[in-house]
Amino acid sequence: MPSPRPRPRLVAPQGIDAARLEIIAAGEALTRDLINTPANDLGPDALEAACVAIAEQNGAHVTCVRGEDLLAQSFPLIHTVGRASAVPPRLMDLRWGKTGPKLTLVGKGVCFDTGGLNLKPGSSMGLMKKDMGGAATVLGLAHMIMALDLPVQLRVLIPAVENAVAGNAFRPGDILTARNGLTVEVNNTDAEGRLVLADALSYGAEDAPDLMISMATLTGAARVALGPDLSPYYTDDACFAEALEAAAARVADPVWRLPFHTPYEAMIEPGIADLDNAPSGGFAGSITAALFLRRFAGGLNYSHFDIYGWTPSAAPARPKGGVGMGARALLEAIPEVLGL
Repeated sequence: MPSPRPRPRLVAPQGIDAARLEIIAAGEALTRDLINTPANDLGPDALEAACVAIAEQNGAHVTCVRGEDLLAQSFPLIHTVGRASAVPPRLMDLRWGKTGPKLTLVGKGVCFDTGGLNLKPGSSMGLMKKDMGGAATVLGLAHMIMALDLPVQLRVLIPAVENAVAGNAFRPGDILTARNGLTVEVNNTDAEGRLVLADALSYGAEDAPDLMISMATLTGAARVALGPDLSPYYTDDACFAEALEAAAARVADPVWRLPFHTPYEAMIEPGIADLDNAPSGGFAGSITAALFLRRFAGGLNYSHFDIYGWTPSAAPARPKGGVGMGARALLEAIPEVLGL
């Protein structure tokens, strides 16, 4: 019989905090496992269960608004995107820590994305189990923060839906009113991620956090610009950008700043409603998506990461499949950014 395959070991050089490395590795593995799980095993129900399990492991508390209660509690865009699925849409709200600066993480949890009535072609749908990569990444980062006991008041908001096709699916041309009162014209049902994030960001802003971060597999334009390895991020805070980029270099988790370019605001203003969820023309798709999201961040210190969440081919320390882009860089930067 062949000899048993040796178990892999993590070997840390002398002087390295091995316990910290193990926590970071566990958070990365959590993110990868969630992204790699097929959608028939990881819908909104299972994503909620994963969130609860992480909370219980770290002494956090989770509440969840589901189905028609989303309308009753003023989360209309999350409900609209997810109502055509057999599995009810929901918003998870994880809280941990009672003292320190307020840090809110918002992750896109589209567990599968058909594109809705603007149906994706088959070649574009095959990897759509990873469209909850933003949710998986913020959960992995949240685990790191809690397990390392960073002195923050942490909040994690995850709108979890399936963008499905049915008789009650939302339509191109529909005009929706978001939680914060802004109206949105639906130009494309396949630009659903920014819709569910809009309600979650509005809700997060009501708590006035010191820093709010969203992570989402949001646009193909980001991949055209930077490829699969680099996550573009957006911020108006130069100090945040400086700290993040130095941290990213230290931990080999590359990110690249793109601008909240205010002149492009006109592209997301259709004239019929306050905002257009998918401007025509094809220009600056990642930037216009980020500008759309900023309208719901309440004027707070806000950063958005347009991640890919997937490694298309294996490399050292990066197996093919799901990956938590930007999480290690943020973990390294947050203490400096929040003055911990």
